[in-house]
Amino acid sequence: MLIESEFEVAAPLEQVWRHMQDVPRIAPCLPGAELTDVNGDVYKGRVTTKMGPVSLKFSGTARIVLRDEAAKRIVMNASGSEEKGKGQATMSVTSTMVPSGAGTRVKVAQDLQLSGAAAQFGRGMVQDVTSVIMKSFAKCIADDIGRASRGEAPVQRDAVPVKGFSIAMQATMTALKRFFGRLFGRRKS
Repeated sequence: MLIESEFEVAAPLEQVWRHMQDVPRIAPCLPGAELTDVNGDVYKGRVTTKMGPVSLKFSGTARIVLRDEAAKRIVMNASGSEEKGKGQATMSVTSTMVPSGAGTRVKVAQDLQLSGAAAQFGRGMVQDVTSVIMKSFAKCIADDIGRASRGEAPVQRDAVPVKGFSIAMQATMTALKRFFGRLFGRRKS
């Protein structure tokens, strides 16, 4: 399933481009993510998500497969499997950065394939949860770019699992906005 999102960062394009390539620095901005090994452009780690009583913990590998400086585009392929269970996930993530006023717009396209317990959640729920996670990621990236530009170290973040209740509530609100927007002829997401 293709999930597209975008966010803006109040920093110049070149600064955002450099920052988005520093995977060890930005990985903690992704809720539930933890890097366990770095070898060049190959990253091993875990992602933990908790949806009510269901806890999903994936271990896997991500690799940067394309850096196009002229187009300001980074492509990363990732795959992993549930640590307990038979679930699998593969994803290709394309991040493209473009100038937007005094800042930068980051467009993210995620081509995600799920099997096992994670696949039981519907496409709409997966998109809504991804949207909530991307908003958190975007805020963290913007804060971290500010810290980096001031020469400060990144804030140390523990790999806290994504909590199902708060994300579910935000995802439900997103779904309701989309539903009523369609009902009344406006497209809201």
